[in-house]
Amino acid sequence: MDENQTEVVTDFVLAGFSETPSIEAGLFVLFLFFYMSTWVGNVLIMVTVASDNYLNSSPMYFLLGNLSFLDLCYSTVTTPKLLADFLDNDKLIRYDQCIVQLFFLHFVGAAEMFLLTVMAYDRYVAICRPLHYTTIMSRGLCCVLVAASWMGGFLHSTVQTILTIHLPFCGPNQVDNFFCDVPPVIKLACADTFVIELLMVSNSGLISTSSFVVLVSSYSTILVKIGSKEGRRKALSTCGSHLMVVTLFFGPCIFIYARPFSTFSVDKMVSVLYNIITPMLNPLIYTLRNKEVKSAMQKLWDRNVLTWKKQET
Repeated sequence: MDENQTEVVTDFVLAGFSETPSIEAGLFVLFLFFYMSTWVGNVLIMVTVASDNYLNSSPMYFLLGNLSFLDLCYSTVTTPKLLADFLDNDKLIRYDQCIVQLFFLHFVGAAEMFLLTVMAYDRYVAICRPLHYTTIMSRGLCCVLVAASWMGGFLHSTVQTILTIHLPFCGPNQVDNFFCDVPPVIKLACADTFVIELLMVSNSGLISTSSFVVLVSSYSTILVKIGSKEGRRKALSTCGSHLMVVTLFFGPCIFIYARPFSTFSVDKMVSVLYNIITPMLNPLIYTLRNKEVKSAMQKLWDRNVLTWKKQET
């Protein structure tokens, strides 16, 4: 292929969900609600953890606050553009914007996978080695583990992005999704992408699958080491919220990234689940099943209401 033909495409078109204005208007309202709920829930978690001395000093809640921040970032990578496209018939995205979106999607997504693995280790130490928990899970170690999660996400995303930007795009330019991701984008390349697909699947697929296996193994180890039924019941209650988050996040990711880049009709719906729904549900899952977080939120609310009433009088 002539080199002058390798970068003809300067804009991509995002397929979106529908071309019917009435349907798009309804979807705009729905996804705007999802996005606002994501912001309200995750910001509330972060503020609650930061304002409560007990939660702020607890490794588990320190990690939870970081998870909420990652959820906010993850949802913000794609949802604002999706909302704008509901109001725009063209649904165009420039090539450079597409690459930037792809980079941050994998950066934050992989960082969240690693952080969830760290949170599983935190629960393992808390349940199986409770007397040494505060010593092992020190604030310094927690900061190192969070930084390592971010660094791991950055390295993963860098590899994915480098493999993508070296591909030539000179033909069809419609991305069969509502955001730029590796599978639908490289399908548009004017080159044989078989080897690139294998490299990307071995990268993203390996990270998501191996992280999920580690998580399941850690919880299995916890249950095996706890002999009594009552102890297992308490362990399941403690880890239940984390298991729900893991299932909601890793299941769709493995479905999308741990297979060859063929397109299925359900891919968009699966993408919505891990890209938009899960970041919105995480705060609900953690607060509804956690008495300490709910109690801290109540104290925060009471304190703010009391301050407001004093100012009024």
